[in-house]
Amino acid sequence: MVAGYCWNWISEGKDNTNIHDITIPEYNFEMSWNLGNSSTWAIDKNSVNEIGCIHTCQGLEFDYVGVIIGDDMRYEDGHIVTDYHKRASTDQSLKGINKIAREQGEEAAQKIAENIIKNTYRTLMTRGMKGCYVYCTNKELQEYFRKRFD
Repeated sequence: MVAGYCWNWISEGKDNTNIHDITIPEYNFEMSWNLGNSSTWAIDKNSVNEIGCIHTCQGLEFDYVGVIIGDDMRYEDGHIVTDYHKRASTDQSLKGINKIAREQGEEAAQKIAENIIKNTYRTLMTRGMKGCYVYCTNKELQEYFRKRFD
């Protein structure tokens, strides 16, 4: 499984799979980000108990991939929208976005962030060669994808 950066990496859990960074309470779902004590997350025996990110799975191919789309992307008013404010504070892919927002304006920052967020999920969703399972925290986005996948 892989996910977008909507959950902070808990520093105490960096090497402890029992500390769960990613939680979806309504399904009693809890897992850890891929642990920092391995450079081979995708092929490690216990990686099935961990969730990868864009950086740990980019360039890799799996037979199947499960993707969790977090609160940073949703469907509203007939459009897919992104919200970089919903990303984890530990997200390095948007480092400096708040400075851009202050200096160039929120619209400029949102445009840059939208490209990064959409590219992140596109990359995650293309890692599965035989199939891709998608879960969206936003129910409207989940329904949007369901209609297109059918």
